Amino acid sequence: MTRIGSVAAILTVATSLFAAAPCAAQIAVFDPSNYSQNLMTAANTLKQIDNQLTALQNQTQMLLNQARHLTSLPTSLLNDIDRTFTQTQNLLKQVDRIAYDVQAIEQTFQKYQNFSVSQSDRQLIDGARDRWQNSVSAFQHSMSIGAATVDNLPATQSQTDTLVGASQSAVGVLQVSQAGNQLLAVQARQLADLTALMAAQGRAQSIEQARQTAGEDQAREQVRRFLSRNPSRCFIEG
Repeated sequence: MTRIGSVAAILTVATSLFAAAPCAAQIAVFDPSNYSQNLMTAANTLKQIDNQLTALQNQTQMLLNQARHLTSLPTSLLNDIDRTFTQTQNLLKQVDRIAYDVQAIEQTFQKYQNFSVSQSDRQLIDGARDRWQNSVSAFQHSMSIGAATVDNLPATQSQTDTLVGASQSAVGVLQVSQAGNQLLAVQARQLADLTALMAAQGRAQSIEQARQTAGEDQAREQVRRFLSRNPSRCFIEG
């Protein structure tokens, strides 16, 4: 009985070993084709992730560039430029006697012509004095405008230097554009000063020329009156 039991035990162990053999064979199997495919899939996935990261970096840089281009210029001299404009305009408004007005000029220059018999000698003298004062006032006003134009030159130079420096250090398109616009405003202000100076000088010269012409007409009228009152002083051509 003992021998028979031993044989049975051996058969039981052998059976169990044959039954477990297929499972052990499944775990130890290596499929090269499947491994290669999984490796390629992982590589492609990493490449896609890398491409996505590159795209995000490019988008971030683009947004940063847009933000830089939209950054406003920290330097603004528009208030100073406008203030100088206002000063020049106020000087032009402070003109005495003959204003920069078409109707006022026409009314004033009526006194520079048509010296008639109805005017007394006193009226002729007063008119000549008034015209002389107009000329003096016009030349004084012209010199005031010229002095203001010269006084604005240092400010113009300082503003130009500041804006040129801001333009050179600009970090975006908006800053460059704003610096350029302010430089144009400085140039426009300077042209306005020159225009005001030319207008003042032209006004003074025109008034003086009108005074000289009116003086010649008045002199002829006074000579005529003198000769009419003193006929014995007339020279008869021989």
